[in-house]
Amino acid sequence: MWPARAASAPTARAMNKPLSPPAATAPAQTPTQAPTQPPAGAGNIAQPPLKADGQIDWVRLFIGFGAMALGQFMAMLDIQIVASSLPQIQAGTGASADEIGWVQTAYLIPEVVMIPLSGYLSRLWGTQKLFLLSCAGFTIMSVLTGLSSSIEQMIITRALQGFIGGAMIPTVFAIAFTAFPPEKRLTAGTIMGLIVSLAPMIGPTLGGHLTDLLSWRWLFFINVIPGIAVLTLVWRYANFDRGDPSLAQGFDWFGLVTMAVFLMSLQYVIEEGASKSWLADDRILWLTVLAGLTGAAFIWRQLTYAKPIVELRALADRNFAVGMLINFSNGAILFGGSFLLPLFLGRIQGLTPAQVGTTMLVSGVVTFMMAPIASRVVRMFDPRIAMVFGLSVTAFGVWSGHGVTKDWGYWNFAWLQSVRSFGVMIAMIGGQMNAMSTLPPQLAKSASGILNLARNTGGAVGLALLSTNLTQQTASHMMDLSAAVSLSSTRAQAMLAGLTQRMAAMGVADPAGAGRKAFDGLIAQQAQVLAFGDGFALMTVTCLVAAVVSLLARPGPGMTVARPPQDSH
Repeated sequence: MWPARAASAPTARAMNKPLSPPAATAPAQTPTQAPTQPPAGAGNIAQPPLKADGQIDWVRLFIGFGAMALGQFMAMLDIQIVASSLPQIQAGTGASADEIGWVQTAYLIPEVVMIPLSGYLSRLWGTQKLFLLSCAGFTIMSVLTGLSSSIEQMIITRALQGFIGGAMIPTVFAIAFTAFPPEKRLTAGTIMGLIVSLAPMIGPTLGGHLTDLLSWRWLFFINVIPGIAVLTLVWRYANFDRGDPSLAQGFDWFGLVTMAVFLMSLQYVIEEGASKSWLADDRILWLTVLAGLTGAAFIWRQLTYAKPIVELRALADRNFAVGMLINFSNGAILFGGSFLLPLFLGRIQGLTPAQVGTTMLVSGVVTFMMAPIASRVVRMFDPRIAMVFGLSVTAFGVWSGHGVTKDWGYWNFAWLQSVRSFGVMIAMIGGQMNAMSTLPPQLAKSASGILNLARNTGGAVGLALLSTNLTQQTASHMMDLSAAVSLSSTRAQAMLAGLTQRMAAMGVADPAGAGRKAFDGLIAQQAQVLAFGDGFALMTVTCLVAAVVSLLARPGPGMTVARPPQDSH
């Protein structure tokens, strides 16, 4: 039997001691002191702000963390906010059909480089300074992207927006698991799980309505006011740690170059491989080889260099390794659902971007409403139980999409999205808690970057696999349906005759030819519907495999990570 969560309460109480420095290593705080800086000797491990009496200043902590969480939400929202408005952006910038896809790709590829790099930069400069630079650059690039007059200009500004803004995503995770005391980490984890789940779900919805009401440029201008608010609040309330300038000495340029080439090559292969027949394309083939070589060089460098950019030692912790795999799977499920559903609604049911957004809004509403329930589920049980339960619920919801038809209505999709969103929320919170539960806080900044990179990479891999599966299965079902419904069959002839009569009644010049074309169109549409069902089945298998993997984690308190002595560095 897995141990109940309550069994770890004495341990949690023992670790939840006052955070002020011990008398042997630092002078005691007097009632007249009101420290706003981290205690001396605390290194760059985040500490909560303290009041004059040495107690945690919860107002400053939650306002600072909340402002950072809003910045994280902005950065994640911009991944998907353009998804339902690409035709309008294409018309506004004069982009070709091949170029318009780079509006998303140009954001994602540089972002995956910054996410793991942000752990090192946060240790070097301090979390507050890095976050302020990231938010300011992200906001400026958002304005320049909205002002773009050509696709080339937009691709450049989107790439800079993704790279600079990428630092806002993992830094929030590190603060949640180091600045918050053990009994409050689940609350912080729930906020992060809500953001991670909600942002890609409401991105297409918000984007579609903004484009319809204003214009596609407001997809980027909308970041200005929240960006200014985040800058102000983070500057005022989010001073949780200090940087370590000594890390600049002996900076690993070789590691940075190999990491950048590896991640950008890998991301390009994943993003573009499905549309270019994978290794049949020379560019995809050579970039795959390049990613393999630079990836191996990067891993070797990080394991042997004295000051690595990314602390891969975190992967030696079994719970963290399992959590990374769960995050990878959650990314595939989260982004995969946000890819399949809008595509089906637009391609099969012919809905407008605003109508698609309204249908997809259910995911965001359910995620927001179910966050407290998901938090309670994770709090009540061993984190492994929460992960297995969440992934099983997700699998159940996604499997209902296996039987999708072109006649599905709003409530069919609402059921699928509601169950999927609830399950993903529980699995994500449980996975995050368990991943960080046994990890030393010194590794929290690098570990948060790795976790976020795993989720984004999982999303990219999920999209690539679903796109390839959709193309292949559509062709396969087309062949099967064409063979099963040949024109020589009585049923096919009756259907063709009915279509011909309908075309004749509509006054079509060639009713027989138009009827045959409509007949072929119905077969092609049904083949696509079946292929979408196969896509949901593939996501179900992913959920179940991830549920089995989650059993490999060790029993643990999940959110009561021991804080090191204050003089550790």
